[in-house]
Amino acid sequence: MQKQVYFYNNEGEKLTGTLHIPEAPSEKGVVMGHCFTCSRHTRILTQISRELEQSGIMSLRFDFSGNGQSEGDFSESSYSKHISEMKRAIAFISENGASCIGVAGHSMGAAIAVLTASEMKNIRGVCALAGRLSGGHPAHFLNKLQKNELRQTGVASFISRGRSLQLSKRFFSDMRKYNIPERIRSLQSSLLLVHGDQDEIIPVEEARKAYNKNPSGIKLVIIPGADHMFSNDAHRHEIAELTANWFTEHTTK
Repeated sequence: MQKQVYFYNNEGEKLTGTLHIPEAPSEKGVVMGHCFTCSRHTRILTQISRELEQSGIMSLRFDFSGNGQSEGDFSESSYSKHISEMKRAIAFISENGASCIGVAGHSMGAAIAVLTASEMKNIRGVCALAGRLSGGHPAHFLNKLQKNELRQTGVASFISRGRSLQLSKRFFSDMRKYNIPERIRSLQSSLLLVHGDQDEIIPVEEARKAYNKNPSGIKLVIIPGADHMFSNDAHRHEIAELTANWFTEHTTK
């Protein structure tokens, strides 16, 4: 069973999520965050949620503020804000019966999942799908014109998925606060990295670099032929099954 749910971030903005509830009561739960400018309805997150439900694991995929059906201004986005939102999502799923909890994310959501888990003691496992986790300059995805606009006006404008959006200097300065490779190195939770070797947005080398930060605590799975959004049905099925099996193992008391 699935149902639309609501909870609030620290700014009082209403966040929207989809809660998947298995037939039998479960103490296992997974919270999932989406990619940059996306929503909780991406096909990969939806398919993983359904597979988790079939495996007896509750899951909550939600829209970060300023995205999807959640309240908030996209221009006020930051890693810090989204980390706090994932923590609120974890609190929500805990209040609904989950006590053995994992987190997952796709692309930007993967980074948020890793950072969130690194700040909490009760996260059993983290699944990072197609994430940029090796570090690098925060403004790597801006072109020359956007970088000039950011320097001159304090905001960078762009169009993504049919939306005209802006990011402020605060977004990039906030990103600089987080040393993701170091967080991975010291992460207490088990980590599953999943990446396509044909990822056109974040090269598969990013996953290999992240894996090398803590090989004993990480499982790395490279999906041959898979792109960034895992647009192929067979790839999504493989990843959903893999992820559900992994969380079944890592959310057991």
